Amino acid sequence: MPRTRTTGDDAGTSRRGVLLGGAALLAGTAAATSLPAGAAVAVTAGHGEDAWPAGPGRPYRPQAPDADLRALLRRVDERRIEATVRKLASFGTRHTLSAQDDPRRGIGAARDWILAQMQRYAAASGGRMTVELQSYVQEPASRIPVATRITNVVATLRGSEGSARTYVVSGHYDSRATDVMDAESDAPGADDDASGVAAVMELARLMARTRPAATIVFAAVAGEEQGLYGANHLAEQLAASGADVQGMFTNDIIGASRADDGERDPRSVRLFAEGVPTAETPEQAAVRRSVGGENDSPPRQLARFVTSVAENGATGMQVRTIYRRDRYLRGGDHIPFLEQGWAAARFTEPHEDFAHQHQDVRVEDGVQYGDLPRFCDWGYIARVARVNGAALWSLAQGPGTPEGVQVLTAELTNDTELVWEVADDAAAYEVLWRPTDAPDWTHVVRVGRSGRARIDLSKDNASFGVRAVGRNGYRSPAVAPVPAR
Repeated sequence: MPRTRTTGDDAGTSRRGVLLGGAALLAGTAAATSLPAGAAVAVTAGHGEDAWPAGPGRPYRPQAPDADLRALLRRVDERRIEATVRKLASFGTRHTLSAQDDPRRGIGAARDWILAQMQRYAAASGGRMTVELQSYVQEPASRIPVATRITNVVATLRGSEGSARTYVVSGHYDSRATDVMDAESDAPGADDDASGVAAVMELARLMARTRPAATIVFAAVAGEEQGLYGANHLAEQLAASGADVQGMFTNDIIGASRADDGERDPRSVRLFAEGVPTAETPEQAAVRRSVGGENDSPPRQLARFVTSVAENGATGMQVRTIYRRDRYLRGGDHIPFLEQGWAAARFTEPHEDFAHQHQDVRVEDGVQYGDLPRFCDWGYIARVARVNGAALWSLAQGPGTPEGVQVLTAELTNDTELVWEVADDAAAYEVLWRPTDAPDWTHVVRVGRSGRARIDLSKDNASFGVRAVGRNGYRSPAVAPVPAR
């Protein structure tokens, strides 16, 4: 089904004070406490600084990148990214309705080139990465006047742990001119969205030689400009395969750090993360309304995770979380994943250059218009790729997101009792909390490997989350508890 492009803009920006390049300490560095499953932990020691209400735990700190992650991010090559964008732009147009059998022009030529590159990367993986063309025929629908084959290029790097836990990163390789139904005019689509595809392909190249614990899917999807068709098909195929998608990022329009008014912001990227879930049952809506959980949705927790692992000297970037599903009049390829009930978010440059985006290639009064490579900032795309790489690697190497997290509410008390399921891949757990009006966590409490903890802080006065800690020190995203009586 076609997707409607809806909300989004850059109001409501949330920022945490993080010094880029500073020494970031791992949150909760105390040694894990070994406890039998189900044993309760009463935590009362310590009190928060500069936060209301006062309560237990250490101040929350971002996760510092380890040597392996730093080495991976250093290998991101902006020259390769530039070459990829220029190659994709050279196909003239990549419109979904353009030629599929011309070897030099159109979406078919772009598809075949992306496939060949991904296969080259997979050849260095020792069999861990496989590449496929994922195709289907879209019958006439919105912006699809005739039956049209839509093809995604999908590279899958299998995780070493052998579970279904999966993370997805995508960009869309189709492009458009001013008229969304114009499949003939030049539409080089350098920023929208060869930039996103180039970042995804660069990460696939680098990670093909690694052994992540969880599975990572690198996807170049088609049909975005006509209605998110390729991403919808990808999400449906992953759901049908039983994949446990615990996080998804789409990179759409990440090529420029300068807007049409001349403003530059080369060290910032927007991350759109919805609050009220797209896929929500009436029962879930009732629970959310009763506890005020609009700011604790899985996409918001995923966004907090990204800022924790990616705002550092290894990426050189700030992540501006936007509390919206997407921009006004727009909608990206993360939306079909949200509709499956998965945590998903969208990376986009800080100030879109509307003077050139989706403009036909032309010269007017001496000014050249069109989404051309000359308007791209190669260093900026590389830094956004590093943000994606830091997030994906930290997710895949860490333990899975905790399940069954509940806050017990049967009794009127001035403390908080949390329970959750203990997983085999977790060496310990941490409880996070913040004042209800704070955008990000302020404190962390290490509670060992128990599936239960009692915190000396009223559940009425703070927001809580539980995250897992792996034996390698990597953390999972946090999960907000569901009230249980």
